[in-house]
Amino acid sequence: MPNKVKIMNHKKLSSQSIRKNTGQARLSFLISTLLVLGLSGFTLSTHAALPDMVSGQAVPSLAPVIKRASPAVVNIQSKGSVEAQANPFAGDPFFEQFFGRRGQQPQRRETQSAGSGVIIDAEKGIILTNHHVIENADEIIVQLQDGNEYEAEKIGSDKGSDIGVLKIKAKNLSQLAIADSDNLQVGDFVVAIGNPFGFGHTVTSGIVSGLSRSGLSRDAYEDFIQTDAAINPGNSGGALINLNGELVGINAAIISRSGGNLGIGFAIPSNMAKSIMEQIVEFGEVKRGLLGVGIQDITDGIAEEFDLDFNKGAMVTAVTPKSAAEKAGVQIEDIITKVNDEEITSSSDLRNTIGLLREGDKVNIELYRNGKRKKLKATLGSASTLNADTSADSIHPKLEGVSFGEVTEQTQGRSGATIKGAQVIKIEEDSPARRYLREGDVITRVGRRPGIKVENVGDLVDAVKDRDRLYFVINRGQATIILTM
Repeated sequence: MPNKVKIMNHKKLSSQSIRKNTGQARLSFLISTLLVLGLSGFTLSTHAALPDMVSGQAVPSLAPVIKRASPAVVNIQSKGSVEAQANPFAGDPFFEQFFGRRGQQPQRRETQSAGSGVIIDAEKGIILTNHHVIENADEIIVQLQDGNEYEAEKIGSDKGSDIGVLKIKAKNLSQLAIADSDNLQVGDFVVAIGNPFGFGHTVTSGIVSGLSRSGLSRDAYEDFIQTDAAINPGNSGGALINLNGELVGINAAIISRSGGNLGIGFAIPSNMAKSIMEQIVEFGEVKRGLLGVGIQDITDGIAEEFDLDFNKGAMVTAVTPKSAAEKAGVQIEDIITKVNDEEITSSSDLRNTIGLLREGDKVNIELYRNGKRKKLKATLGSASTLNADTSADSIHPKLEGVSFGEVTEQTQGRSGATIKGAQVIKIEEDSPARRYLREGDVITRVGRRPGIKVENVGDLVDAVKDRDRLYFVINRGQATIILTM
C-alpha cells in the first residue's frame, strides 16, 4: 500500500485561510533566509536593499553595529624607502674574486603601503595597526571615514607580534572598546572592517574558524584567530569585531594562492595587541621578558624515550648562563608544562607566553623532571642582562649599532634541535649592518671553511678581531646563508 501524506482538515480550510497561512509561511521563510544570509557573510546586491520591516517584523541586520564601529577604523597610506643592492651578486666571494667589488653601492628604493588601523584612544589619538603596514615608513597619512586626513606620528612597532602604534592630533574621534579575546569561541560571529584594495571601510562577516593558530612565521609570536570573514590586501591592521561592536582582533594575514581571499584569514587577538600596545606607548618599544632557554616540541620519540604518558609541553634543550632559567634552577631535559597556570602544549606556546610578559615579571613554572613534577619561580630577565661585552663598538666597527645575545626561546632548524651561536637581538636604524643582518639571525661561523665556529657571543667577539672583511655563516629561519661584509 503506498505511503500517504496526511494533511489535517484540508477540506475544511477556506480560500481566505489558505492565503493567510501561505502568506505567513512565506514571511517565516523570508525571515529565516535573511537571518542566514545576514549573519554568514553572504553579499547582498546594493540595488536590492532590504527593508527594515517586513509585515511588521524586523529584518535582522548588522547595520547598527557597523554604524557604531566604522568611524573608529581608519585607512593608512605610508611612504618610505629601503636600501636595495644594485648588483644581486654583491657580497658573493666567488663573484668578487673575478669581478672585484664593482656595482656594490646600495641604492634606495621608494616604497608605498596601504593598510588599515583602529582608533583605541580617541582622546590621545592612539591607533593600532600592523608593523608591516608602517615598516620603513617616512611619511604616514591616516584618513578617517569622513574623508579628513592627518599626518601620523609613529610611536613604535614590534616585528615579532606584527603590532604597530600611531598617533594623530584630531578632535572628536571615535574609538573601539576592546573585548577580552580569551572569551572567543569557535563559531562566534565576527565582522572585519578595513581598506581592501583601496576600497575604504569595506565590511565583511563570518565566524571564528579556529583559535590559537600559529606557524605562519617561525620567528614570530603567534596566537592567531582564524576567520572566514573575507580579508584581502589592505585589510591589514583593520578591525575584527564581535556583534557588540567590540574589538576582538587586528586583521593581519591570509593564506592565499592568488593574493585574494580564500576564506582563511588571521587576526591578532585583542589581548595580545593590547599588551604589546601598552609597552610601545610606555617605552617606545617592547621590552620582552626572557627566560633564557632553548626549547623543542615533545615528539612521539621523545615521549617514548622519557617514558612519558603525554606528548605536550616544551622540552628544554639549552639553558643560557646567568639567565632567569638558570637562576630558577631549570635544567636541560626538563619538560615545561605550565607557566602562571597557563598550560604549555608546545614550544610555540612557551615562546608566546613568555614573549608577552615584561622583563622583571615573576612567573611560576611547572615542569616534569625524571618522572616527577616540580614547581619553580623565576624573575624574567632581558636581552641586556644576557649581553655582556656585546656593545657594537667593542666587537667591530662594521657591526656598529648591532646588539648580540645568546640563542634564547628559539627552536632552530627543521629537526627542532637548537643551533648554538651569537644571535642578533637588535639593529639600530642607522647601523651599517642593517644592509646585511636581520634581527633573529644566528651567526654560527666566521671565515671561510673551516673558519672559526661560533657557539656564543664570546666566540664572536674573539673571531672578528682584526678582520677587515667579515665573512659569516648565518642561520636565518629555515635557511643557512653566507654573508660578506
